[in-house]
Amino acid sequence: MSQNGPLLSTLAQASNGERRPPLEFDGQHVSEILAETLEYARERDYIGWDYGDGMSSRLLKTLPFENKWVNLVVQELVKRPPINVRPLFLVEKRRNYKGTALFTIANLNYHHYAEANGEPTTVDYLEEARQLADWLVENRSIGYHGFCGGHKHEIQHLEQKGVPNDPDVVSTSFAVKALLEASPYDPIYAPIARTASDFVVEDLDYREVEGGAKVNYHMNHPDTYYTLNSGALGARLFVDLYDHFGDDIDLERATAILDFIASHQADIGGWTYRVPKSSSHLSMDNHHNGFILDAFLRYRAVSGSDRFDDTIERGLTFFRSTLFEPDGAPNWDESKSYPRDIHAAATAIAVFSAAGDLEMAGRILRWTLENLYAGNGRFYYRKHKFFTVRTTLMRWAQAWMAYAMSEYLLAVARESDIDHDLENWMVDPNSSR
Repeated sequence: MSQNGPLLSTLAQASNGERRPPLEFDGQHVSEILAETLEYARERDYIGWDYGDGMSSRLLKTLPFENKWVNLVVQELVKRPPINVRPLFLVEKRRNYKGTALFTIANLNYHHYAEANGEPTTVDYLEEARQLADWLVENRSIGYHGFCGGHKHEIQHLEQKGVPNDPDVVSTSFAVKALLEASPYDPIYAPIARTASDFVVEDLDYREVEGGAKVNYHMNHPDTYYTLNSGALGARLFVDLYDHFGDDIDLERATAILDFIASHQADIGGWTYRVPKSSSHLSMDNHHNGFILDAFLRYRAVSGSDRFDDTIERGLTFFRSTLFEPDGAPNWDESKSYPRDIHAAATAIAVFSAAGDLEMAGRILRWTLENLYAGNGRFYYRKHKFFTVRTTLMRWAQAWMAYAMSEYLLAVARESDIDHDLENWMVDPNSSR
């Protein structure tokens, strides 16, 4: 598929004559693109470069000294150029913990779709998912109150340096989601995931505050500001645990965290990256608003409560109308269009799929395939106004797009005539067809 070629498909006709979101783009079915994306990762054993991996430079490690500012310069030099300089800096490739969780879910989703649709495959996607879930368990961070995980490379922050395996709530939240979704296939996954609540409560300092509750992003998070999207993903973790185990305390904690986050929704409907806003160079950036909306949507779906309906509707309106162009192009934030980032597009495809707005999800997927798809299952990192960064990042691009397309595929399938089979397979994966 050519990067800028026109997409030939329009909305497909459902069996009842109604129009539904497209499953075919430029003559290729979404399931085929997803299969190629998973193949790209599988052939590389899910190992690759990542967004903030500059500290993995072997050149940097040869220096006879260590300096925070040198680390930051190298980290940013690796991250920001219009071409991929990681080979020049000898940056090591690794598996990313959150990326592995996303690939686990994407493989599971494709397995469910293919089985329900009677689609033949040459790959055992269920076995792939199980191997990845096993890796999440084997490579979790050790020495904490419960299950947790984090990046496998160093990250230099202004305040301190994050070391490999430093756990954080974002990586842990996606790992919990992956293990719980894989739990029908191995009895060890759910009990391990259950202990993540102890990690969040004890190690990330769950505490009640005025207007709700907070949890920290990671162990060394300063107390001078609060990162809203990471708190939302902490709430999402509690919701997922409540959905699986039914322990009311998990839902109560999720409610309190989301109460606090809802109270910081701006009048225009979005959320800043941190409170206070002045504590970050990021404003209402795209994919972090997507994380927050994902948590609220998941809460509503699991609890059945209308507690946050107004928050969700205002947030989705802002997300749709301000953070995206009419053609589905992702804006950077509420005031800047560029760069248009693959992570923003992928997160939004999943969010709008969860919200039931498949027309918008399909529009964003169409734009992404036209502008950031290299073909053969490989996606580019970012599109600037005058150039495209043609770097492929295993988590930031590949894992997120695999996850997003798999969520979109299942959401569209639920509205089609394979809905009954799909639900049966996802509820009883051992049933015979």
